[in-house]
Amino acid sequence: MKISGLSLVGIITILCIIATMTTYKLLLVQDKTSYETMIASIETPKTKQQEISNEDATMKEVAQNTINKLDDITITEPIVYDNMTLDELANKLEKSLNSDLKGYGYTFAAYSTKLGIDPYLALGIVLEETGCKWNCSYLVKECNNIGGQKGTGCGAYQAYPTLEEGIYGFLNNIYNNYYAYGLTTAEAMNPKYAENPAWASNVNAHIIKIKNN
Repeated sequence: MKISGLSLVGIITILCIIATMTTYKLLLVQDKTSYETMIASIETPKTKQQEISNEDATMKEVAQNTINKLDDITITEPIVYDNMTLDELANKLEKSLNSDLKGYGYTFAAYSTKLGIDPYLALGIVLEETGCKWNCSYLVKECNNIGGQKGTGCGAYQAYPTLEEGIYGFLNNIYNNYYAYGLTTAEAMNPKYAENPAWASNVNAHIIKIKNN
């Protein structure tokens, strides 16, 4: 049997070929899609990883540049008194301290400069009142009183819970009761601080030794 010049077998054959080609084409499209999906799944993480690596590299570069800049900075401690830094002043005062006051140079330096008190004058008074150039007095050992301050808790003298508080108390006394009234030298302080008229001379002698240490 023929249809339009083609036999039935021929038509069936052609239809089979067309069906086969269509199926093959569909398979090719499916394979292409599968491969594209597979490639995307592989390349996408790599791309993100590369972005992360670049970001890390940038952060590392910024951090290193910051470190380099910090290395170039010279930290200079401020001058607090007599052309000295706080540590230098503390070490200088420490050379004049013995007995119970040994090791308190920094406390004297830090708090006296904070209040604006001459640390040499303050320590000169302490040495005159306590004998701590050699061996501290009873008032220091038993009452933590380093300036012969009158008060309560230790007979007629002021007592402090700790030696450090005694130092603060003494320096506050100098600041509030002498410096606040313009009495900033041993001579000006003598009439109010001590009955001994030679007190100022003795304090000044201690100051000279402190400065020369």
